[in-house]
Amino acid sequence: MIAASGLRWTLTLVFALTTAHGFWRAVMPRTGRADRVDHALHTAMGLAMIAMVWPWGMDLAAGPQVAVFGAGALWFVCAAPFRSRDGARLKGMPGALAQAVLMGAMAWMVTLMDSGGMGDGAGGGGAMQGMPGMDMSGSAGAATMTLTDAGPKAAAALLALASTGFALWWLTLAFDRARAVPATATATATVTATGPAPGGGEAALGPACHAAMALGMAAMFVLLL
Repeated sequence: MIAASGLRWTLTLVFALTTAHGFWRAVMPRTGRADRVDHALHTAMGLAMIAMVWPWGMDLAAGPQVAVFGAGALWFVCAAPFRSRDGARLKGMPGALAQAVLMGAMAWMVTLMDSGGMGDGAGGGGAMQGMPGMDMSGSAGAATMTLTDAGPKAAAALLALASTGFALWWLTLAFDRARAVPATATATATVTATGPAPGGGEAALGPACHAAMALGMAAMFVLLL
Protein backbone atom coordinates (compact mmCIF):
# COMPACT_ATOMS: atom_id res chain seq x y z
CA MET A 1 0.00 0.00 0.00
CA ILE A 2 2.89 2.38 0.75
CA ALA A 3 5.38 3.14 -2.01
CA ALA A 4 7.79 5.37 -0.06
CA SER A 5 10.42 3.10 1.46
CA GLY A 6 11.27 5.36 4.40
CA LEU A 7 7.64 5.82 5.43
CA ARG A 8 7.00 2.10 4.97
CA TRP A 9 9.78 1.14 7.37
CA THR A 10 8.87 3.87 9.86
CA LEU A 11 5.27 2.69 10.11
CA THR A 12 6.43 -0.93 10.24
CA LEU A 13 8.59 -0.09 13.26
CA VAL A 14 5.75 1.80 14.97
CA PHE A 15 3.30 -1.04 14.47
CA ALA A 16 5.91 -3.64 15.45
CA LEU A 17 6.49 -1.90 18.79
CA THR A 18 2.77 -1.70 19.56
CA THR A 19 2.36 -5.34 18.50
CA ALA A 20 5.18 -6.42 20.80
CA HIS A 21 3.59 -4.56 23.71
CA GLY A 22 0.20 -6.12 23.06
CA PHE A 23 1.67 -9.61 22.85
CA TRP A 24 3.75 -9.09 26.00
CA ARG A 25 0.72 -7.97 27.99
CA ALA A 26 -1.43 -10.77 26.58
CA VAL A 27 0.91 -13.55 27.71
CA MET A 28 1.79 -12.18 31.14
CA PRO A 29 0.44 -14.50 33.88
CA ARG A 30 -0.97 -11.66 35.99
CA THR A 31 -3.05 -10.25 33.12
CA GLY A 32 -6.79 -10.72 33.66
CA ARG A 33 -8.89 -12.67 31.20
CA ALA A 34 -10.75 -9.65 29.82
CA ASP A 35 -7.52 -7.66 29.57
CA ARG A 36 -5.91 -10.62 27.80
CA VAL A 37 -8.58 -10.40 25.10
CA ASP A 38 -7.91 -6.65 24.78
CA HIS A 39 -4.22 -7.17 24.21
CA ALA A 40 -4.76 -10.10 21.86
CA LEU A 41 -6.92 -7.81 19.71
CA HIS A 42 -4.23 -5.12 19.85
CA THR A 43 -1.67 -7.69 18.73
CA ALA A 44 -3.88 -8.73 15.81
CA MET A 45 -4.40 -5.09 14.85
CA GLY A 46 -0.68 -4.40 14.87
CA LEU A 47 0.07 -7.42 12.71
CA ALA A 48 -2.65 -6.45 10.24
CA MET A 49 -1.33 -2.89 10.02
CA ILE A 50 2.17 -4.18 9.30
CA ALA A 51 0.75 -6.33 6.51
CA MET A 52 -1.11 -3.35 5.03
CA VAL A 53 2.11 -1.38 4.76
CA TRP A 54 3.67 -3.98 2.44
CA PRO A 55 2.50 -5.18 -0.99
CA TRP A 56 2.14 -8.79 0.17
CA GLY A 57 -0.47 -7.65 2.66
CA MET A 58 -2.98 -7.26 -0.16
CA ASP A 59 -2.78 -10.99 -0.83
CA LEU A 60 -4.07 -11.91 2.65
CA ALA A 61 -7.66 -13.09 3.02
CA ALA A 62 -9.90 -10.18 3.99
CA GLY A 63 -12.81 -12.16 5.46
CA PRO A 64 -11.10 -13.39 8.65
CA GLN A 65 -9.63 -9.94 9.31
CA VAL A 66 -12.99 -8.23 8.94
CA ALA A 67 -14.55 -10.81 11.27
CA VAL A 68 -11.86 -10.35 13.93
CA PHE A 69 -11.93 -6.55 13.92
CA GLY A 70 -15.72 -6.37 13.71
CA ALA A 71 -15.94 -8.66 16.73
CA GLY A 72 -13.24 -6.59 18.42
CA ALA A 73 -15.28 -3.40 18.01
CA LEU A 74 -18.28 -5.09 19.62
CA TRP A 75 -16.07 -6.48 22.39
CA PHE A 76 -14.76 -3.10 23.50
CA VAL A 77 -18.24 -1.55 23.54
CA CYS A 78 -20.02 -4.43 25.25
CA ALA A 79 -17.34 -5.42 27.76
CA ALA A 80 -16.44 -1.96 29.10
CA PRO A 81 -19.43 -1.48 31.46
CA PHE A 82 -18.77 -4.85 33.10
CA ARG A 83 -15.12 -4.19 33.84
CA SER A 84 -15.59 -1.01 35.86
CA ARG A 85 -13.74 -0.64 39.11
CA ASP A 86 -14.91 1.16 42.24
CA GLY A 87 -18.43 1.38 40.82
CA ALA A 88 -17.49 3.94 38.14
CA ARG A 89 -19.21 2.28 35.20
CA LEU A 90 -18.82 5.23 32.83
CA LYS A 91 -15.16 5.88 33.61
CA GLY A 92 -13.80 3.54 30.96
CA MET A 93 -16.26 4.35 28.20
CA PRO A 94 -14.14 6.99 26.36
CA GLY A 95 -11.30 4.52 25.95
CA ALA A 96 -13.71 1.77 24.93
CA LEU A 97 -15.29 4.04 22.33
CA ALA A 98 -11.89 4.94 20.90
CA GLN A 99 -10.86 1.30 20.67
CA ALA A 100 -14.18 0.33 19.10
CA VAL A 101 -13.85 3.06 16.45
CA LEU A 102 -10.30 1.99 15.59
CA MET A 103 -11.33 -1.66 15.37
CA GLY A 104 -14.21 -0.71 13.08
CA ALA A 105 -11.86 1.46 11.05
CA MET A 106 -9.55 -1.52 10.61
CA ALA A 107 -12.44 -3.64 9.32
CA TRP A 108 -13.40 -0.86 6.91
CA MET A 109 -9.85 -0.44 5.64
CA VAL A 110 -9.43 -4.17 5.07
CA THR A 111 -12.73 -4.27 3.18
CA LEU A 112 -11.64 -1.28 1.12
CA MET A 113 -8.37 -2.91 0.12
CA ASP A 114 -10.02 -6.20 -0.80
CA SER A 115 -11.08 -6.84 -4.38
CA GLY A 116 -14.58 -7.72 -3.15
CA GLY A 117 -15.32 -10.69 -5.40
CA MET A 118 -12.52 -13.23 -5.69
CA GLY A 119 -13.63 -16.80 -5.56
CA ASP A 120 -10.88 -17.96 -3.18
CA GLY A 121 -11.71 -15.21 -0.63
CA ALA A 122 -8.28 -13.60 -0.78
CA GLY A 123 -7.70 -9.99 -1.61
CA GLY A 124 -5.45 -10.06 -4.64
CA GLY A 125 -3.30 -7.11 -5.53
CA GLY A 126 -3.64 -7.79 -9.22
CA ALA A 127 -7.42 -7.97 -9.04
CA MET A 128 -7.50 -4.61 -7.35
CA GLN A 129 -6.30 -2.84 -10.47
CA GLY A 130 -9.88 -2.42 -11.62
CA MET A 131 -11.40 -1.82 -8.21
CA PRO A 132 -14.09 0.89 -8.40
CA GLY A 133 -13.28 4.06 -6.49
CA MET A 134 -9.57 3.32 -6.28
CA ASP A 135 -6.65 4.82 -8.17
CA MET A 136 -3.85 2.27 -8.19
CA SER A 137 -1.33 4.69 -9.69
CA GLY A 138 -0.61 6.20 -6.29
CA SER A 139 -1.06 9.79 -7.33
CA ALA A 140 -0.22 10.96 -3.81
CA GLY A 141 3.37 9.81 -4.32
CA ALA A 142 3.76 7.96 -1.02
CA ALA A 143 0.95 5.43 -1.55
CA THR A 144 0.39 2.75 -4.17
CA MET A 145 -3.36 3.42 -4.22
CA THR A 146 -5.64 6.33 -3.43
CA LEU A 147 -9.38 6.84 -3.20
CA THR A 148 -11.27 8.58 -6.00
CA ASP A 149 -14.93 8.52 -4.88
CA ALA A 150 -16.15 11.34 -2.66
CA GLY A 151 -17.85 9.09 -0.08
CA PRO A 152 -14.85 6.89 0.77
CA LYS A 153 -12.54 9.93 0.70
CA ALA A 154 -14.76 11.72 3.23
CA ALA A 155 -14.87 8.62 5.42
CA ALA A 156 -11.07 8.28 5.29
CA ALA A 157 -10.64 11.96 6.19
CA LEU A 158 -13.06 11.62 9.12
CA LEU A 159 -11.29 8.50 10.39
CA ALA A 160 -7.92 10.24 10.04
CA LEU A 161 -9.18 13.13 12.20
CA ALA A 162 -10.72 10.76 14.74
CA SER A 163 -7.54 8.68 14.95
CA THR A 164 -5.45 11.80 15.47
CA GLY A 165 -7.80 13.00 18.21
CA PHE A 166 -7.62 9.63 19.97
CA ALA A 167 -3.84 9.65 19.67
CA LEU A 168 -3.56 13.08 21.27
CA TRP A 169 -5.91 12.05 24.08
CA TRP A 170 -3.89 8.89 24.80
CA LEU A 171 -0.63 10.82 24.57
CA THR A 172 -1.90 13.34 27.11
CA LEU A 173 -2.98 10.49 29.36
CA ALA A 174 0.45 8.89 29.04
CA PHE A 175 2.21 12.12 30.03
CA ASP A 176 -0.13 12.63 32.98
CA ARG A 177 0.45 9.11 34.26
CA ALA A 178 4.20 9.36 33.78
CA ARG A 179 4.29 12.53 35.90
CA ALA A 180 1.89 11.24 38.54
CA VAL A 181 3.52 7.86 39.23
CA PRO A 182 7.22 7.44 40.07
CA ALA A 183 9.09 5.16 37.70
CA THR A 184 10.35 3.09 40.66
CA ALA A 185 6.92 2.33 42.09
CA THR A 186 5.59 -1.23 42.14
CA ALA A 187 2.98 -2.12 39.56
CA THR A 188 -0.29 -3.12 41.18
CA ALA A 189 -2.74 -3.45 38.28
CA THR A 190 -2.80 -4.34 34.62
CA VAL A 191 -2.80 -1.95 31.70
CA THR A 192 -6.16 -1.97 29.94
CA ALA A 193 -7.68 -0.04 27.11
CA THR A 194 -10.59 1.06 29.24
CA GLY A 195 -9.64 0.72 32.88
CA PRO A 196 -7.38 2.41 35.44
CA ALA A 197 -3.65 2.67 34.93
CA PRO A 198 -1.17 0.49 36.82
CA GLY A 199 1.37 1.78 39.27
CA GLY A 200 5.05 2.17 38.48
CA GLY A 201 6.84 2.63 35.20
CA GLU A 202 4.14 0.75 33.30
CA ALA A 203 1.63 3.53 33.93
CA ALA A 204 2.32 5.45 30.73
CA LEU A 205 3.27 2.54 28.48
CA GLY A 206 -0.25 1.37 27.60
CA PRO A 207 -1.69 4.73 26.50
CA ALA A 208 1.59 5.59 24.75
CA CYS A 209 1.29 2.46 22.62
CA HIS A 210 -2.36 3.21 21.90
CA ALA A 211 -1.33 6.71 20.81
CA ALA A 212 1.36 5.33 18.49
CA MET A 213 -1.09 2.89 16.91
CA ALA A 214 -3.71 5.61 16.41
CA LEU A 215 -1.18 7.98 14.83
CA GLY A 216 0.00 5.24 12.50
CA MET A 217 -3.58 4.54 11.47
CA ALA A 218 -4.19 8.25 10.90
CA ALA A 219 -1.18 8.33 8.55
CA MET A 220 -2.56 5.35 6.62
CA PHE A 221 -5.93 7.05 6.17
CA VAL A 222 -4.27 10.28 5.02
CA LEU A 223 -2.37 8.31 2.38
CA LEU A 224 -5.68 7.15 0.91
CA LEU A 225 -6.82 10.72 0.22
